[in-house]
This record gives sequence, structure tokens and C-alpha cells, in this order.
Amino acid sequence: MFKTLNQRVSLVLLVLATLYLILAYQLPSFSYSIVDADVVPKGLGFLLIALSIGLFFTKDSETEEQKARRNIPKKDIGVLMAVFAFVFLYIFFLEILGFVVTTAMFVFGCSWFLGYKKHLTNGLVAILFPLFMYLLFTNFLKINLPQGILPF
Repeated sequence: MFKTLNQRVSLVLLVLATLYLILAYQLPSFSYSIVDADVVPKGLGFLLIALSIGLFFTKDSETEEQKARRNIPKKDIGVLMAVFAFVFLYIFFLEILGFVVTTAMFVFGCSWFLGYKKHLTNGLVAILFPLFMYLLFTNFLKINLPQGILPF
């Protein structure tokens, strides 16, 4: 029934999109807003459903070259798992240390791990990017981000 990889992947995406939409419909609505907070999540859910249906009906037969490209070397799997660990640690420490500190550590550590050798540039970006984003969100957009151990 499911001959191609595209058909199998599309079914997985369809299930994920359905679960995502179920959760998006549970978001609370606000009576005094023109565009509610659930518009974007619902739109993305329906878009993912439409794209997964389109993927199911594509006429793409898999060649041997495509099958060979799908094989991931064990070294790369280790790198992917390490980056996943970086993301997990970022999520874990975000509330404790705050957005600026955690993001700076994540950007610097992940870039260093992935082989970026210019440490001064990496350090400047790792510090300036989260500071800029924090000020943008807190002062201009009036959205609170976790401040953590920093006094501002």
C-alpha cells in the first residue's frame, strides 16, 4: 500500500499535524483581540496537513543514489545526538539562568563544538545576539523573557 518513502513520511506528518491541530484548538481565545493567538498555530497545522497530502500523491520513485544519500554515518549520528543534548540543556537551564546567559552559552558552545575556530567572533556574537534579542523583546515588543540570574 505504501510503496514509496514519501508516502510513509507523509502519513507520519499527517498524524503529527493532526495532533498539533488538536493542541492548537485548545489554546484559549481572547475576546478583545482582532487576530487571536491561535491563528498562526492553526494555520501552520492546516498547511502541514495540506503539504503532507500533497507529498503522499507525488510521483517520485526512489533511486539507488537517493537511498545511498539517506544513510547517515555513525560519526554524524554522534554529532546530531550531541547537538540534541545542547538543545536539551538549553531548555533545562533557560528558566534557571535566564535567556541572555543560556543563549550566550548555547551559541558559543554549539558553534565551538561544530568546529567554528574564530573564538573572538564567536564570543562577540554569543554575547551581543542574546542581548539584542532580549532588549528587542522586553523593551519594544513588551514580551517578557526569563531574566534568570541577571538583574535586568
